[in-house]
Amino acid sequence: MKILVIENERDLSQNIVKYLSSDDYLCEQAFDIDSALEKIALYYYDCILLDLNLPGGNGFEILKTIKQNNGNSGIIIISAWNSPDDKINGLKIGADDYLAKPFSLSELSIRIYALLRRLQFQHHNVLKSNNIEINLLLKTVIVDKQPVNLTKTEYDLLLFLIGNKNRVVSKDTIAEYLLGETADILDNHNFVYAHIKNLKSKLMNANDAKYIKTVYKIGYKWEE
Repeated sequence: MKILVIENERDLSQNIVKYLSSDDYLCEQAFDIDSALEKIALYYYDCILLDLNLPGGNGFEILKTIKQNNGNSGIIIISAWNSPDDKINGLKIGADDYLAKPFSLSELSIRIYALLRRLQFQHHNVLKSNNIEINLLLKTVIVDKQPVNLTKTEYDLLLFLIGNKNRVVSKDTIAEYLLGETADILDNHNFVYAHIKNLKSKLMNANDAKYIKTVYKIGYKWEE
């Protein structure tokens, strides 16, 4: 799962990234309005953490832009602005949650998990697709009652494909999802093929069904 932290307090931003990275989230950072706008125009994020007090503009204005460009992204406002009017305004514009500073990083992590579960997996802790069962809390994968050991990248890839079930996703989209902006510096995205191949092999060893379909010259699709 990929998260953008838009926060001008660099120490706080670094602490958030360090904590969430330990929970296996892929995190990117923006410290001002301009860099935030550039990132949300170029990339998709599952969740965006937004500080309202940013250099270069009004946080509520960037919230409107986020909703226009990343309409399916979850948005949690993290702000020292703690008046009822600020909260109401942020939620009306389109934020999904509002966490006032100071807050504990453990609470932030729980809010993010709850939001992503609500947006992508209809509040369930256990995700089921075909004969596959994924425990989102334990991060375990069971196929036909057999445990399947996946790497972190394979696990993230599986969730991404299931989250986009019956839709074709390109190799570029998968690469950007798995690596974030660092995918742009690679000469090719052959690593996507390698991870797809490994994931297919592990799932097929547990069950002969082929759920990941290759769409020639375009990308891949999870069929359900």
